Amino acid sequence: MDTTLFRAALLALTLILTGCDPTPPASPPAAAVTVLEGKTMGTSWRVSVVDRDKAETDALREKITAQLDADDMLLSTWKSDSALSRFNASTSTTPWPVDAAMADIVTLALRIGIKTDSAMDITIGPLVNLWGFGPDHQPATTPTPAQIEAAKMRVGLQHLAVSYQAGQQFLQKDIPDLYVDLSTVGEGYAADHLARLMEQEGIPRYLVSVGGALVSRGMNGEGKPWRVAIQKPTDRENAVQAVVDINGHGISTSGSYRNYYELDGKRLSHVIDPHTGHPVDHNLVSVTVIAPTALEADTWDTGLMVLGPQKAREVAMREGLAIYMITKEGDTFTPWMSPQFAAFLQSKKN
Repeated sequence: MDTTLFRAALLALTLILTGCDPTPPASPPAAAVTVLEGKTMGTSWRVSVVDRDKAETDALREKITAQLDADDMLLSTWKSDSALSRFNASTSTTPWPVDAAMADIVTLALRIGIKTDSAMDITIGPLVNLWGFGPDHQPATTPTPAQIEAAKMRVGLQHLAVSYQAGQQFLQKDIPDLYVDLSTVGEGYAADHLARLMEQEGIPRYLVSVGGALVSRGMNGEGKPWRVAIQKPTDRENAVQAVVDINGHGISTSGSYRNYYELDGKRLSHVIDPHTGHPVDHNLVSVTVIAPTALEADTWDTGLMVLGPQKAREVAMREGLAIYMITKEGDTFTPWMSPQFAAFLQSKKN
């Protein structure tokens, strides 16, 4: 998804557990784990599979690359010939035909956007570009109030609709210069798509990630559940904040501390609040969401990051979300998790 190369990193890891029995029975030998990785959507992808030979993994790499390239050509705002870029470039307000994947992504984003009071807004592209976090260059000076207001006039979920007619899906905008930005959800979609590829290839044990979105199935090479580490949100260290067993779910993290730049003496986050038109400046620095799919987790985490700690907590409790938030006061990081998230927690480090 994308500009989220800088989002909070999730590190896949295998934990080797030891028992209390001084003479434990011999364990079966560990199965070999093959790791494939590369670049896509401005971020990194990684696939770990168990017990596959070289020929199988070489063929798998080709299929992964082809699929991710196709996903990028669907969702990219950086490629002028992508399906999304063509929709954005059009000034037509008549229904625009799209494939089922695009319609499903936008439908979910609109639904979660409503549930977050439009904090999650995929039409925020004009503001993202104005602040220099899209394909446009970073501004030399802070955008003026007039520029921000002009961009906000082109933003709003009410200007975008999905429709279905005679077996065809359509997007429709009611203002000609609406600009949809799916970079906040692309990683989740691509991770789910990789998981579907693993299933199609008959691979029952895998961990896949695109940027900060991950999906796992089955057991790792040690015969243990795949574990995922949540990184402490700091630029200066790679410390693990918590470890979870996502147990076949999707997980995604959004953070305000990775993708930023300095402008006029102020540090600006890539997370933009569509209501104010400015980068967020609250003390919520990281939100991790576990959901049935990585796409759903990826969509929720952005909206919750925009809302800030108090409103995010209220939404999480109302919607029954599994979330783990980290706020920062000075040099102190303070975590909070919902009861639903606690069920996935394996280890915690402060």
